[in-house]
Amino acid sequence: MKSLYAAFIAFSFLFTLTFTSETETQEFQGKAYYFSKSKMELGRWGARMSEAQKKQIQARLKNRLEKTYVLSFDKVASVFDEEDQINAISGATDSWGSNFSRGKQYKNVKENQLIQSQEFYGKKFLVKDKLQKIEWKMGSESKQIGQYMCFKATASVPKDQLNWYNFSWRDIRRPSTTEASEENKEPEIEMTEVEAWYTLQIPVSHGPAEFWGLPGLILEVSAGNTVMLCTKVVINPDEVVEIEAPSKGKEITIKDYQATVKGKMQEMRDNRGRRRRSQ
Repeated sequence: MKSLYAAFIAFSFLFTLTFTSETETQEFQGKAYYFSKSKMELGRWGARMSEAQKKQIQARLKNRLEKTYVLSFDKVASVFDEEDQINAISGATDSWGSNFSRGKQYKNVKENQLIQSQEFYGKKFLVKDKLQKIEWKMGSESKQIGQYMCFKATASVPKDQLNWYNFSWRDIRRPSTTEASEENKEPEIEMTEVEAWYTLQIPVSHGPAEFWGLPGLILEVSAGNTVMLCTKVVINPDEVVEIEAPSKGKEITIKDYQATVKGKMQEMRDNRGRRRRSQ
């Protein structure tokens, strides 16, 4: 397997030289289409449900669990955006879920720049920050994805880095007496194990979502309960691919955006508690 990897590296080096010389006279661009599927997590609540109830909830949450995305890219920048989906049961978009969904994402690997549009309860934000670095461990294991030979890479990434735009009620739960007495203790960082498959045949450092930094385009990635698989790649399509960063919204960093969301959700929770006590 290692000899195959070494041989493919050598071939890809020659391929990259040819690839580069052929694209120097034209603007290299591409589009990669991904299908994302997440497993439903119901926790203790789900343990009390029948299989029929679980299937019903899964059907209602299908537009959250299954999504399609497009990654438009050139040599240094990419735009990752979700294709519009309609809830198959209700015929309407998921307004609650949309508050914590990933917005249009621009990454520039040359300038180490992330720009992402987010909308939270009707207010538009423009999140600007550095790309979150991933310490990849390169492997020699390979497999074919479509017409591309892919190699495996793994990483262990803090969960908050992958889902910074999301929200969990656990983020604002009141600490127990034990936790309060240990407030000086360093908080434990929850990690997510990531497995990615990239191809050297498309020598760009792009990938879907927060994933990037490998020597080839990432065609498949598994992280936590979610798998993203590339279903189609189009290199230098007939129509020019627009790779532009979003520009509308209040500029904010990832850290400040998380604090804003947490503060608003805490306010909503407190207001709900006061209404209940006044009844």
